[in-house]
Amino acid sequence: MHVFVTGGTGHSGPYIISDLIAAGHEVTALARSDKAEEAVSRLGAKVRRGSLEDVDGLKAAAANADGVVHVAHRQDLLPTGGINAVAAAEREIMLAYGEALAGTGKPLVVSASIGGPGWEGLGRPATEEDPSLPGGDSYKGALRVRNIVETTVIGLAEQGVRSSIVRIPEIMHSSTDNAGFLPLLIGLAKEKGVVGYPGDGENRWTAVHARDLASVFRLALEKGAAGKNWHAVADEGFSFRELAEALGSRLNLPAVSIPADALMLPGFFGFLANLVTLDTPASAAITRRVLGWEPTQPGLFADLDNGHYFPAH
Repeated sequence: MHVFVTGGTGHSGPYIISDLIAAGHEVTALARSDKAEEAVSRLGAKVRRGSLEDVDGLKAAAANADGVVHVAHRQDLLPTGGINAVAAAEREIMLAYGEALAGTGKPLVVSASIGGPGWEGLGRPATEEDPSLPGGDSYKGALRVRNIVETTVIGLAEQGVRSSIVRIPEIMHSSTDNAGFLPLLIGLAKEKGVVGYPGDGENRWTAVHARDLASVFRLALEKGAAGKNWHAVADEGFSFRELAEALGSRLNLPAVSIPADALMLPGFFGFLANLVTLDTPASAAITRRVLGWEPTQPGLFADLDNGHYFPAH
């Protein structure tokens, strides 16, 4: 299969490209700079020069491919338009893919977040069959505004696109993780001298190794049915307090409760304040059964000892 991939130089992208090529697929990756072109070429992918702003170019690339994996975002819009602008731009791209792939039955696999759909208070781990709650304008400024992208992608299934969503945990970890939540939380702890957790810290997060995540994208591309959500969740729900204590033990810093109120949380966590309170346990049982996915990499807590997150001094 000839696969067009966006986001090939992000955290997950290189793992996805490598996994696809190892499985015998041919990959063309979007690259907006010489540096990006060099990076994806080194992985064995062909290069299509362009950017996410060029929606017509993306549409043409999709039309020329046997399938599309989209894991890129318009990060450049964040400083001026925030997540609302990012979601709006991404929805436009999804509609363009829909035009290119309508009636072909070709796969379109798009990334989303376990933390996004708005499931707080489900009282059980979310499953792949739980739809994203409505997003859009009424949730401006919140992660949930991006749900419009998920619902758009799933909707393309009705137009003859084998479209699906891969929901990614809050923490995607690997030896190349330089900008995810773990490095942010570790940096914050070093700055504050303590590892904070919100309230009692019993809210739950999920995690996956980037290499295991990549295989979910490939399996969804190869054999996932249209209109489905997949969960790339290896650690299905650990408490934020457990995470804080694990980080604290490795940093030799105390883990302390930060009162979960409107002043204390932003005062300590800054822009992460809304995210650290998420309670989003999630199951990947359907993904494992239907796609035959089996995580093989170290779990989150084992991977904390890989030497990357806490290099020896």
